[in-house]
Amino acid sequence: MEEQIKELTLLLIYLTSWTEREPYGEYQRAWKGYDFDILNILEDERLIGGSTHKAKSTYITEKGIEKAKELMKKYKIKD
Repeated sequence: MEEQIKELTLLLIYLTSWTEREPYGEYQRAWKGYDFDILNILEDERLIGGSTHKAKSTYITEKGIEKAKELMKKYKIKD
């Protein structure tokens, strides 16, 4: 069950993300109103980043975006 929770959390982060432009590039950011243990796992797997305890948002890495797109196919979610 933990694997599905992790997958669905990443998918929700991706689906609710927005593009933020910064001097060093563009990032897909999302609010991190999810279980911190799952967020820590996603960060350890390098699917999200910048998820310090003080930050209210996180960003999705390129690896995370690719994984989320795969999950959209797995769960049959259309663009």
